[in-house]
Amino acid sequence: MANLQHSFNFLVDLRLNNDRIWFNNNKEYYLSALGEFESFINEMIPVLKSFDNTIDVISAKECMFRIYKDVRFSANKDPYKTNFGAYIVKGGKKSPYAGYYIHFEPDSSFIGGGIYMPQPDVLLKLRTHVLNHSAEFKSIIFSDKFKEFFGDLMDEKLKTPPKGFPKDHPDIALAFYKSYAVGHNIPNEMWSDANLSDKFAEIFKLQYNFNLFLNNAIK
Repeated sequence: MANLQHSFNFLVDLRLNNDRIWFNNNKEYYLSALGEFESFINEMIPVLKSFDNTIDVISAKECMFRIYKDVRFSANKDPYKTNFGAYIVKGGKKSPYAGYYIHFEPDSSFIGGGIYMPQPDVLLKLRTHVLNHSAEFKSIIFSDKFKEFFGDLMDEKLKTPPKGFPKDHPDIALAFYKSYAVGHNIPNEMWSDANLSDKFAEIFKLQYNFNLFLNNAIK
C-alpha cells in the first residue's frame, strides 16, 4: 500500500537545494524517492483500469514526467522541477486524450486531468463538440459532486468568442476555454495515507464522464 513520505521528504529537500551539486551528491536519495513514486503509479494504473477500460498503459514509465527542467525559455533557472508528475491515459503521457494527472509537490499537490493546452486541431474539435452537446457537457461539469471536488474548469480562456464560432450560441462561453481540464488539491498529510490509491480512485471516478465526453470529441 502507498506511503510516499520518503518521496515527500526528498521533494522538500530538493526545493531547498535546487542545484546540480546537491542533486548529484544525493543521487541515491533521488532514485529511492523516484522509485517510491513509480511504485505508487504502478499501483494506480490497474485501479484506474478497473473503471476506465480505455487506459492501455502497462507501466509507470509510460506515464511519468522527467524531473529535469528545460530552462532555455524560463526566467527561473533552477535545474530541477520540485514535483513528481504522472499522466495515466490511453497512449501514455504524450497522448492527446483526456486522462488522469497526479501532481506531487509539497504544499502544491493536486490530482485531476482532462485535456490541458491541446494543439489547435484538438482544441477546435473540443470546442465544436462542447457547443454541439452543451446540455450534456453542462450536466457533467455542473453536477453537485463534480463541482464539490473540482470546482470550475481551469480558467485560462479567451475574452471573445473563438473565430468561426456563433457568437449568439446560448452557451458560447463554454467555447472560450483554452483547456478543458480540472484539478483537486491534495493536502500534504494525504501522501502518507496507506489507502491513498483508493482515495484517489474515488475522486478520479467523478472525472470519468468528463474524460469520456472529451475523448468522444477527438477519437
